Formats: sequence, structure tokens, C-alpha cells
Amino acid sequence: MSAFSRRGACPALSAPMQTGDGLLVRVNPLAGGSTAGGPISGGLPPKSLIGLCESALRHGNGIMEVTARGSLQIRGLTADSARLLAAEVDALGITVRTGLPVETGPLAGLDPQEIADPRPLTEQIRNAVEEAGLTQRLGPKVSVVVDGGGRLGVDAVTADVRLAAVRSGAGTRWRIAIAGDARSAAPLAVVAEDAACDITIGILQAIAELGIEARARDLVAERFEISPHPVPSPIGLLPLAEDRYALGIGLPFGSMPAEKLIALTRHALALDATEIRLAPGRALLCLGLSPSACASLRDTAASVGFVTDATDPRLRIAVCPGAPACASGRIATRDIAETIAAESSDLLDASLALHISGCAKGCAHPGPAALTLVGGDNGAGLVVNGTAKALPAGYRPGYDAARGIGRVAAAIRNARHPGETAVARLARLGTAGVTEAYQQE
Repeated sequence: MSAFSRRGACPALSAPMQTGDGLLVRVNPLAGGSTAGGPISGGLPPKSLIGLCESALRHGNGIMEVTARGSLQIRGLTADSARLLAAEVDALGITVRTGLPVETGPLAGLDPQEIADPRPLTEQIRNAVEEAGLTQRLGPKVSVVVDGGGRLGVDAVTADVRLAAVRSGAGTRWRIAIAGDARSAAPLAVVAEDAACDITIGILQAIAELGIEARARDLVAERFEISPHPVPSPIGLLPLAEDRYALGIGLPFGSMPAEKLIALTRHALALDATEIRLAPGRALLCLGLSPSACASLRDTAASVGFVTDATDPRLRIAVCPGAPACASGRIATRDIAETIAAESSDLLDASLALHISGCAKGCAHPGPAALTLVGGDNGAGLVVNGTAKALPAGYRPGYDAARGIGRVAAAIRNARHPGETAVARLARLGTAGVTEAYQQE
């Protein structure tokens, strides 16, 4: 196993990253079935996922995480236990992604609504990257997205190069854009599939020529932004071909004890689930189920605390492990989040994102949020429209932070105009008004 990866790099199975609660590894499984002869989409047979969870219990802290990009994370490892985990992953027959991430939607090749199956183009790009020797010349966070469209695309996933299938009179073509998500990436060209791979490699070569720290944003002279459209939720029933379905189940705040995931996966296996895939949005997709099996699995998932409703307020909160799980955490982030979701759910409408960070690193949500709670020497600080690194506008004791957010929710509830979103009301209150409400006894 190689040396630990630096913070900010991608913590692959072979290069764990040091965090406040030990070493962290990220597992991106590759499932078989590529039309181009190799593995493409991330997913696991149920028995393999059970084995991976059991390995996490033996060697880590027993918490399984799914990230916003749809990667599986295992935390709380030591140098020795990380090596044992890697060996057990190999023994389970789980093939993990290495090299440049070239990502597709979680239902690639299975979604009857997709414009094109992105897997052949994905395989072409992966092979071309290796042939060009680009893997070692690109930074660890450089990535490519190939989006075939359909129910669960990857519009919200940021990438250095984005390829999206579009319909045209000449058949399917690929829209290429760089440096962003579907809304913010700079458009470059719309081309036939046989040209899409070559253009992608050309962009990656241009990034590599700028150095190992370079990203596609370094190639863009100005910011682009198109009108946003709603990102579909991975939670719920998703029809596939031949009267089979996928059931999307969320992990609250992106994590769940391994024992609960094992129990859920065993039930999915008993219901004849064929595969479990990871999905952007911190979710799992259980494939190959009948409608009645989906209903049974959904009930089981809800009973043990998984997210089974796309309107669940927990989906609007980004949370790191916090105290006591992480040595850097100054507040009990998960407890605060659970209380806010239960008592102030009306604050968490679709317009508002809440970030709760145990410290100023802001690991769970590096970007700005409408409201951020951040742990520090003075308790739980409140940042309005900023990141966890910003100077808080006000504080209250960490144990009482959820009550402070409850005061903010009450201020919005009492003065909201008909049809007004939570974010619009926050803007009218202003930072001073929001902070005053947060600090109110």
C-alpha cells in the first residue's frame, strides 16, 4: 500500500487519507456488463456489499458512508487495518476503480428513458487516457462525466470534462463542456461519438500541460451559467426494463452503521435484488426488484432509519461526523442535525441548504450554504451565506445549536409571505436579523 494521501486528494483504497477520526478510504466499485468489454458502472452484488460492511466492522469504525458523488467511504482505519481491509476487498472479488474517474449515471444502460447508453464511450475514454499516459500527469481530483440522460443523470456532479447525450436529426450526439456541473460548465462543442473521445483527450492533455495541480477551470477565461432545472432525486421507485424496478434509498447525512446496512442488504437479497449501486446524492439503488419487493424493502429501510422519501428534511443537511467521532470536531454535528430535521423541518424547503460542520475545515460541504453551523472555541457559530471557514456572525453553546436554528425557523414561519421560499425570507431578514434570531433565548 502506498503512503497516505494528502488532505484534499482522493482517498483511494491504496492511498488512505488521514482525517480527524483515523484513516479514510474511498471504494468505487466497478460492475461488470460493459458493452465495450470491461467494467463500467459502480455497483455490487448484495453478498459483496454484506462482506464489505463486515470488513468495515472488523477494521474501521463500523460506519458506512455514501458521498454526494456516489462513492462509498470507510472511516476510522489504522495503517495496519487499512491494509487488511484492502486485502479483504480483493478477496471478495470487488474490482475498484483506479486511475482517472470517468463517471456515468447510476442507471447507465438500464434506464429506458436515457438518450444513449454512455458505457461504450466511457470505456473508449478510459482506454484512451491510459494509452496517452495521462493518469500520472493529472491531479487526483480531475474527472470526466459521461451522461446518457434519463431519470437519474449526473447534472449536479461537477467535472472537468462533461459529455451529455443530445438528440439531433443526425442521431445521438454529445455536448461537451468543461469545468463545472450541468449548469455552470463552459460549453465547447456538440459532436458525433467518434469525435467525442478525441476531444476529451485533447482537453485532458491541455490540463496536464499546466501541471499536476491544474484543473479545467484553469482553461476557462470566463464563467458560464445556464438556467438551472431541478435535479431528480435518487430516492424512490425507478422503473427499469422488463417490468423490473430500482428502489432508491438514502443514507441520512450520508452515513449509516454497517450493521443496519447489512440487515437491509440481506433483506434485499432475500427479495432477489440483483445488484446494489451507489448513486450521487448519498443513496443506494437496489436493482432487479418487483413492485411488491420494492414496497417490502422500502418499509424495512424506513423502520431502521434510512431515507425513503424524497422530501425527507435530512436530505437538505450536509453534516460531517463531528464530535465525538472526529477528533477535530467541536460540536456533536449528527445530534444537532437530527434535532433540526425533526423540529424545524419547515425551514428545510427545496431552496435552502444547511451545513453543520464540526470545525472550520468544512469537509462535508466545502462550498457556501445559506446557513452554516460551525464548531469552535466559542461553541456553535452561525455563518449566513458562506462557508465553514468564514467568520461566524454569532454563537451559542454547541449543545443548544439546534434550538438556535429553531428560533431562525420560527422567525421565517412568522413573517413568510405566501409562496415565499425560506431562502427569500432569509434574504429579507438579512444577516443581522438571522443572527439575532439564532441567539435569542
